[in-house]
Amino acid sequence: MNFNFLLEYNPVLLALFATLFTWGVTALGSAMVFFFKSINKKVLNSMLGFAAGVMIAASFWSLLKPAIEMAEESGSAGWLPAVVGFLSGGAFLFLIDKILPHLHMGLGIEKAEGIKTSWQRSILLILAITLHNIPEGLAVGVAFGALAINADPAILGGAVALAIGIGLQNFPEGAAVSIPLRREGFSRFKAFHYGQLSGIVEPIAGVLGAYLVLALTPILPYALSFAAGAMIFVVVEELIPESQTGNETDLSTIGAMLGFATMMLLDVALG
Repeated sequence: MNFNFLLEYNPVLLALFATLFTWGVTALGSAMVFFFKSINKKVLNSMLGFAAGVMIAASFWSLLKPAIEMAEESGSAGWLPAVVGFLSGGAFLFLIDKILPHLHMGLGIEKAEGIKTSWQRSILLILAITLHNIPEGLAVGVAFGALAINADPAILGGAVALAIGIGLQNFPEGAAVSIPLRREGFSRFKAFHYGQLSGIVEPIAGVLGAYLVLALTPILPYALSFAAGAMIFVVVEELIPESQTGNETDLSTIGAMLGFATMMLLDVALG
């Protein structure tokens, strides 16, 4: 598919449109609460595994690999921005994880992380998924921001592939927020509202990421690697452990393999 006509638009605007799309898919997943009151644990684990696979593949194919290539093309050591940016992204999410109050699915409120608060369990569950969406939006924004430096159709294709991949894995994440909230006693509409609201940080982070790349062009390889590190932190800290709860861990692993393969296919085919 030819996306070259998009090169005529401002990269920040493209980042906004792309992250509005990923937010929209989150809302679509959240809408599943209108059809289901509960979600099968096997299905949920498979979907979370798929999301983890997509994010792992995106971290390399859409972020780290281009960062290394850009650094080498500019005459710098390719490993430097990759390592520094990657670890910085992980450190950033580590700090947010320690500060932002949140609660992972299936845990009692006594196991809430971050600064101690009296917030309701439902709010803490929403914040946990919101935390996932920060690096996703940032990654898409940085990928489109790269077009301001090099309006290469391959870079555009890679950014589009990343947005599609993030959107695909946002569907189960949206359902993973709204349906448990329904079990918490929320009405279907309120559960949907809070589910889609968890994705609103993606357009914000996307525009911010694209704007920073435009304002500080030399940081692009570091920004790409930073987004990769933040995404891998979320995968290892939250998605994989949550997908492996229960007895059917093989389904989670298969989901992760399929997610990785899907994102790799998108990136190679479009990028």
